[in-house]
Order: sequence, then structure tokens, then C-alpha cells
Amino acid sequence: MGPTKYVYDFSEGDASMKSLLGGKGANLAEMTRLGIPVPPGFTVTTEACVYYSTHGCYPDGLKEEIEEHLHALEKLTGKGFGDPANPLLLSVRSGAAFSMPGMMDTILNLGLNDETVEGLARATGNPRFAFDSYRRFISMFGDVVMGVDPQLFEDALTAKKAEVGASLDTDLSADDLRDLTLRFKNILAEHAGDQFPADPLTQLHMAIVAVFKSWDNHRAKVYRRTQGIPDNLGTAANVQTMVFGNKGETSGTGVAFTRDPSTGENVFYGEFLMNAQGEDV
Repeated sequence: MGPTKYVYDFSEGDASMKSLLGGKGANLAEMTRLGIPVPPGFTVTTEACVYYSTHGCYPDGLKEEIEEHLHALEKLTGKGFGDPANPLLLSVRSGAAFSMPGMMDTILNLGLNDETVEGLARATGNPRFAFDSYRRFISMFGDVVMGVDPQLFEDALTAKKAEVGASLDTDLSADDLRDLTLRFKNILAEHAGDQFPADPLTQLHMAIVAVFKSWDNHRAKVYRRTQGIPDNLGTAANVQTMVFGNKGETSGTGVAFTRDPSTGENVFYGEFLMNAQGEDV
């Protein structure tokens, strides 16, 4: 037997692999298999999470396997992870076989730092979008990975809007958002006891570890106990190429259902926001 495979590209799986790839990963793989245009990415398996929960570290070879799949993603997208000229940015999401509250929130725009944000601004010709993405990433990473109270970032955003007389987030200029990224990094350093990690690979591995740790948080454990879900299943981590909803008024984000989630009625139901990212909905 060869070494255990811990990472699967979306093109390698299907819906039957829910226990290994989690619900989200298996369905992303199935949609990819069906030819639906899914932004490319890969899933780190539930087995890797179970190993981490037991041993407190990655299994042998996982770091290299993740980075191998990352290089394949760079080749596929024509972008470079950490490349200041043409940066590849990622989202990281948790996805257990069973949906449950208390699991890790999504991290978007991973891969941004002081260099790549300038590259994103140049590549898109849209510095406001670039710095909006960066301030969002710092606050998400600070909250989800480094345990900083998200209200601190929200208060800084509110204070900045009051300073410049902006009523909406979208009224802030590129320079306002640039200043906000500095404030967010200072908040993170003060309250996490550590600096914001500039290296994109460090960001990625820290985010995957945060997914694994979320499997063992108190809220998730209580929910599993009440629902009779075993503790030894683990959760998968889904790493996916970013698609942006905050590029302007022709971009957006939303969620859709094939039933009304409140009544169960058989109607198409959804919500969306223009010039926003997923957590805003």
C-alpha cells in the first residue's frame, strides 16, 4: 500500500465520497464532474482532520501534498500564490459530512498581504476593491484563526465611517480602506498577541489547522452529542479559488434554495447583495 492520500482536487471526487470529503467537498466534486462551472480547488480530507485531532499535528506528507495541489491550482489559473504581480487568492471553508453549527466560519481573500494587495490593485485597475478585500481578509483571519473578537474590527470600521462621513461601507474610498487595513493589523497584534502573518503559505496552513480545530470546539461537540453524531468523523477543509462579489455594482453575492427555508414550500428562494462578499448576506 502506498501513502494515504489526504488531498483531492475537485476533479477527483464525486457525491459518493461524503464521509471522506465532507458534504461540501463531495458536492463541489460532483458539480465539477457534471461540468458545472465551479471555481477550481481541492479538499483536505476528514481523515487528515481526525489525525490532527488525535496527534495535534499534520500527518506525514500532508504539508507537501497540500502544496503540490496548490501548484496545480496555480498552473490551472495562471496565477501565483503570493505573486505580487498576479496573485492567486483563496477561500477556506470547513465541510463535515453532516452540517452542524459551531464549525469554522469561512475565510475569504486568503493570500493577501502588503505586496499582493498592490498587485491586485494594479491587475484589476481597482484599488478600492483590492483594499476592501484586504481589510475583510484581515478581520476574518483575526476572528476565525487568531481568536480576536470580531466586534473590535466592526467598531474600527464604524469609527472610520464616522471620521469621513460615510454612511455605508461602500462609501469608503481606497485610501480609507488602506488606512483601515493598518488599523485592523494593529488590533490583531494587540489582541492576538502575535502579528498578522504576511506569508501566504503560513496563512493557508494556519487556516486549515483552524478548520481541523473547529471540529473539537465546545459548540460542535455539544451539537454532535445531542444529535448522536460520532466524534471520530472529522471535518474536511475546502480550499477554492476566489471569485469576487465586491468588485463593484456589477458583482454580488447570494444564497439560493430550491425550497422556502421558512415554510418548506416548493418555490425557488434566495437573497443577494450587490458589491458585497458572502458574509454580508
